[in-house]
Amino acid sequence: MKMHFLFLFFLACPCFFSARPATSTSVETATYIVHMDKSLMPKTFSSHQEWYSSIFNSLKSTNNSVSSSHNDRSLPSSFVYSYDNVVHGFAAVLYSTQLETLRNSPGFVSAYKDKMATVDTTHTYQFLSLNPSTGLWPASNFGDDVIIGVIDSGVWPESRSYSDDGMTVVPSRWKGICEDGEEFNSSMCNSKLIGARYFNKGVSAANPGIKIVMNSPRDINGHGTHTSSTAAGYYVQDATFFGYATGTARGMAPQARVAMYKVSWQEGVYASDVLAGVGQAIADGVDVISISLGFDEMPLYEDPIAIASFAAMEKGVVVSSSAGNAGPDLGTLHNGIPWLLTVAASTIDRSFTGTLTLGNGQTIIGWTLFPANALVDNLPLVYNKTFSACNSTILLSQAPDDAIILCDDIGVVFGQINAIAASPYVAGTIFISNDPILFESGRVYSPSVVISPSDAQAVIKYATTDGKASASMKFQQTILGTKPAPAAAVYTSRGPSPSYPYILKPDIMAPGSLVLASGVPNSHAAEIGSNIYLPSDFTMKSGTSMACPHASGVAALLKGAHPEWSPAAIRSAMMTTANPFDNTQNPIRDNGDEKLAYASPLAMGAGQIDPNRALDPGLIYDAIPQDYVNLLCSMNYTKKQILAITRSNSYDCSNPSSDLNYPSFITLYDNETRSVLVQKFHRTLTNVGEDAATYIAKVTAPKGSIVIVSPTILVFGKKYDKQSYSLTIKYRRNKKMRVQFGSLVWTEENGVHTVRSPIAISPLVIN
Repeated sequence: MKMHFLFLFFLACPCFFSARPATSTSVETATYIVHMDKSLMPKTFSSHQEWYSSIFNSLKSTNNSVSSSHNDRSLPSSFVYSYDNVVHGFAAVLYSTQLETLRNSPGFVSAYKDKMATVDTTHTYQFLSLNPSTGLWPASNFGDDVIIGVIDSGVWPESRSYSDDGMTVVPSRWKGICEDGEEFNSSMCNSKLIGARYFNKGVSAANPGIKIVMNSPRDINGHGTHTSSTAAGYYVQDATFFGYATGTARGMAPQARVAMYKVSWQEGVYASDVLAGVGQAIADGVDVISISLGFDEMPLYEDPIAIASFAAMEKGVVVSSSAGNAGPDLGTLHNGIPWLLTVAASTIDRSFTGTLTLGNGQTIIGWTLFPANALVDNLPLVYNKTFSACNSTILLSQAPDDAIILCDDIGVVFGQINAIAASPYVAGTIFISNDPILFESGRVYSPSVVISPSDAQAVIKYATTDGKASASMKFQQTILGTKPAPAAAVYTSRGPSPSYPYILKPDIMAPGSLVLASGVPNSHAAEIGSNIYLPSDFTMKSGTSMACPHASGVAALLKGAHPEWSPAAIRSAMMTTANPFDNTQNPIRDNGDEKLAYASPLAMGAGQIDPNRALDPGLIYDAIPQDYVNLLCSMNYTKKQILAITRSNSYDCSNPSSDLNYPSFITLYDNETRSVLVQKFHRTLTNVGEDAATYIAKVTAPKGSIVIVSPTILVFGKKYDKQSYSLTIKYRRNKKMRVQFGSLVWTEENGVHTVRSPIAISPLVIN
């Protein structure tokens, strides 16, 4: 099993593995980023890559003369990247004389030396434009004194994310405790981690005689530590995941307090424990509850999260929840509860890459998360149909030792990854895949780079035509600014909500794919081969579980900046200011759609959260507990079923209404629907701007529909003025049962505010 020992060595030493000795040189070169005017590309070239390659190859004569003058030809200039989405141009290692020649090339725009960057992480705060000098962070004092209750699997209190350096004393209104338990005592809490409790009576009752593993608030699987540090982790320098995403970690609300309520156990997650945990959090005095779990196929009156969050909402506590990871099919969402915030997951503008350099000088940037500081250098490159499927350990045993093998794209890359991991003599692997699930949440367990099918053709051609084909690989590279991003993640669950489909869910989208945050340092974070398991203080996780605490942290910041706002007001501010566009200024795409179509509100809600805009939304859609009761009264629930949620008979059921004052609109149809569907909504907006304001409606109607807004102008005389309007959707049924969507945007006249609500027309999905 020499590969296993080999990479243990890599982990212990920042060394390179090389089949051939490296050659040193004193010739000075530099990497330059070259910008080209793509519109001037000659028509003789079929692609920009071909054009850039031709330009680079034309510099070789200059390279040879320079090398000869230095009496050293061992360090040729090399092609590093070809850009299209990020930049039109390329990056290359060049001599200064080559650069001067390049400057005179047709289409040349500019060139400058590559620069060392200081990268911060989880990076998502930067992706969401949170800034220490302006916007929501300073306005909320970074969430100071806001308390986030996290309902999860516990906490690892020794994590540096729970440092309380420089934090003020715990707010006097806090009523919680730090509960002793197995490998956990009350002294482990501080001014950051202010409380920790655990609830497992439900687990014990369901499993008589069971011995609870880690019977305390201590986390053993890392989920709760990851979510809580994402929401409110303190600043941690030099955080990294095996050399990827290295930088300073911080949560969305780095000055907020964390209280952990452990309800998720290795032995199971039970509704009774969840209800107890949320109930205790409310009693203890939390301001925000973050809950990254859900219950499927339950009516609202039996759903512990629906029930518990109603009580939280009554107390003014914002509840943020995950949409689930059952996408991309419609109707798979859980926590589609009208009185809480339901969060979908998106990708991030950060890529983890490996460089594949072929022996002919061609460089391809691929994807990898191989967890070792290794350079596989100048090894034979082999493409052999006998074992190129890479899904059989028996056939892979016929592959040559100490070679890089090229695997075919057979559509099941995860099976290939596992088969390669169990094949100890393969020194390196090139996988071919465009599978977004791999890039959103996958791993590789051996020295491997994943390249796209479009890049694969050149690699296959080289491997099959050059009798001495070779390649090198380099890992642990992080690229920021990847475009397009965000995209709706493949796995994120889609609406309509099975529990109540007549409110558009999810509400918003937040970063959820390969999020770096604190973990449990004695647990499995990564693998090499099939039997080497690696721990890490920080770990990468993907899921709506990771998206939820981003939204929870932003909600905490808004609570700090606007303590008078209700949970509905905070949700409204986050929804109506969410961004439906990616960083290419095109509509956000759906990774769960094979054609990469634009994401519908059933995948992303109103769009990606935009914390700074949410600070000052202009107008809000507010709601009080009675409004939600009116909705429950319209649902054909019995009095007892409604009482299970409200816990009180004091609510009035004389005005049942399904027309909740919500910041979004959804119309449903099925095979029984008449040819033309008409639905009318009524909404009321509250001015939370400082001055009088006038807003004008602009509608983008879903395809096949007519949308009428009345009135189209709303005039607010002062702050907290309210104005109402109606929106009517007329829609001819879509026989193909597709989702159509648009939006209503209220734009402030002579002002800065825009208040956007998504509109969706969807088939009624009943799973």
